Amino acid sequence: MRGVDEPDRRGRTGLDRVGRDLTGNPSVRVVDVEVLSSDWHVTRATTLEVRNDDGTWSTQRRETYDRGNGATVLLYDRERRTVLLTRQFRFPAYVNAHPDGMLVEAVAGLLDEDAPEVAIRREAEEETGLVLGEVEHVFDAYMSPGSVTERLHFYAAPYTDPGRGGTRAGLVAEGEDIEVVEFDIDEAVSEIGRTIIDAKTIMLLQWAVLTGPFAP
Repeated sequence: MRGVDEPDRRGRTGLDRVGRDLTGNPSVRVVDVEVLSSDWHVTRATTLEVRNDDGTWSTQRRETYDRGNGATVLLYDRERRTVLLTRQFRFPAYVNAHPDGMLVEAVAGLLDEDAPEVAIRREAEEETGLVLGEVEHVFDAYMSPGSVTERLHFYAAPYTDPGRGGTRAGLVAEGEDIEVVEFDIDEAVSEIGRTIIDAKTIMLLQWAVLTGPFAP
């Protein structure tokens, strides 16, 4: 099977070993790991033995989707009270009831084996054309812990280019066609739950007005 004893698309083998050596929780024992698919990302089915409160053990089977970890950054201009976001097509949202699949988001991307800050600087330049200066690490979060293994590293960074909104960016080779959009921070917050329905972006905007650059 590809990803187990035969290299997958990314040259990986032994993907069925992931999780077998976990020892942090004595009430959880990994019994078996099955690789269901391995293309660019990996889907596994893991059989667990879990100790219940009464001391008995139960057997569970959990599927996980491993796409690697990622990073995201909120670009802000404190003086102008603006944030720089992106708008791009997201098929998973489109196929799940989003009207056109065009999501407004903070800059983000996978680490691709880079350190989180290195990755987010790369993604910011690719998606907006900006080269970041000072970058602040805000927090980390698991975005969908029921099935997706990804841990997302959240950052914030100032920008000083008021003419960047309305431009287009992205890597053509990766099928990216990204519109750069600038919002007044109050407008962006008011659009949460309306045009802004991406979780990481909502989290960063709320951080920005609660304890970040736009906090009272």
